[in-house]
Amino acid sequence: MLWAGATALTAAAWHIVPAASWLPGVRRVLSPGLDGRGDPGHVALTFDDGPDPLSTPYFLEELERLEARATFFVLGNRLERFPQLGRRIVDEGHELAVHGWRHERFWRPRPRGDLRDLARATDSVHRVAGTRPRWYRPPYGVLTATRLEAARRLGLRPVLWTAWGRDWTAKADADSVLAELAKRMGGGATVLLHDSDHACAPGAWHSGLEALPHLVMRCRAEGWTVGPLAEHGLLAGPAALRPS
Repeated sequence: MLWAGATALTAAAWHIVPAASWLPGVRRVLSPGLDGRGDPGHVALTFDDGPDPLSTPYFLEELERLEARATFFVLGNRLERFPQLGRRIVDEGHELAVHGWRHERFWRPRPRGDLRDLARATDSVHRVAGTRPRWYRPPYGVLTATRLEAARRLGLRPVLWTAWGRDWTAKADADSVLAELAKRMGGGATVLLHDSDHACAPGAWHSGLEALPHLVMRCRAEGWTVGPLAEHGLLAGPAALRPS
């Protein structure tokens, strides 16, 4: 009985320990690549939770006006619903990456389920983009052992973020988003914003959209180019955070 309990605890710990990488201080030290650290002269601009026909087009229009490109971490089930919007993202020079099939927690061990869902999302991105995706960011930024293993088997590299804008809350506005980003911004950072309120407060995407031009201009004023993860030169992550 005690042995069975100890085994269960060990299995649970093995599964959830990688989720400690959600903490910025942990991943900054143990895995700069997972923290989104790359070329010090570049800032990677990324968006989560789309595509969304109500909001994503506004981000695309603003990015076109700013002559900036980004990486969009899309949900597979939404990409299946709005494939034309996904193709527009790619046609306008942006990069599609994998955010999972649905925006679910599922933090318990589910090896088959995580692999199945991540494979479905990866295949969806592949069909729309015409190339296999390179990057994976799990919902809520929570990596587990089974999610890491699924990503490894599918040839995806997990990337979280360096700085986020907390643009998902009902109280967020452009000023609050920029203030949050400034806490961890710098050359080589990966920025997280949301082009959809699918998993956020209704209408929260407006705050990120309004902050976007100020963010891009600030980066350029510092001498940093802004672009997708494909151009970011991400640093390597340690074997400690890779599934065996």
